[in-house]
Amino acid sequence: MMSILKDAWIIASKDLSNEIKTKQTIGMMVIFSSLVVLIFSFAFDPTNNMVKAVIPGLVWLITVFSGILGLNRSFLSEHENDALTGLRSAPIDPSSIYLGKVLANFLLVTAVQLVSIPVLFLLFDYRFFGKISWFFLVVVIGTLGFIIVGTFLAALSANAKNSEMLLPVLLLPLLSPLMIAAVQATRIVLENETIGDAVSWLRLMSAYDLLFLAACFFLFEFIMEGS
Repeated sequence: MMSILKDAWIIASKDLSNEIKTKQTIGMMVIFSSLVVLIFSFAFDPTNNMVKAVIPGLVWLITVFSGILGLNRSFLSEHENDALTGLRSAPIDPSSIYLGKVLANFLLVTAVQLVSIPVLFLLFDYRFFGKISWFFLVVVIGTLGFIIVGTFLAALSANAKNSEMLLPVLLLPLLSPLMIAAVQATRIVLENETIGDAVSWLRLMSAYDLLFLAACFFLFEFIMEGS
């Protein structure tokens, strides 16, 4: 298991190093998320307290749709450069490729969130009354589940002719349970309601993450063989 984690870290480091050099994917994600926040800030009246009720949904809307842009690129570059052939022939477990991609994608999306969520709160003049640690926990668990499923489906759809259109079609229905729980937990935390209510949603999100992580971890080998 340690060798799998070590190889996964090497793959993630390679992807992140390439992204730091080019800044293509993260630049596109940041611009997209910023535009979405800006459009919604003009579409709604930020001073209206009723409008602030949509903030939890906007947090995850921005996360998912900007994240899909990054997920679409995570395996396309390997196919374009035929690097996937080299990864398949390398003496590493296919699962380490999956875990490496999950880690790289998670860090990219987290970097975008560090920019987009504060901008969202600022433009909507949203005052944070909840506990920042609980909000951080909800965002991490929700984002991790999104990336776990999204990375697997990105690999699955990478060979398809219209992969960029296919990924959202496959991903969004599977994300529905996670996103419902994430929005509810985010709302409870942001409005500083009883934390016990948020814990039940967090348990559901954690179960979702663990279930799909186990399934994707063991099934990824078959995707690599078919690609």
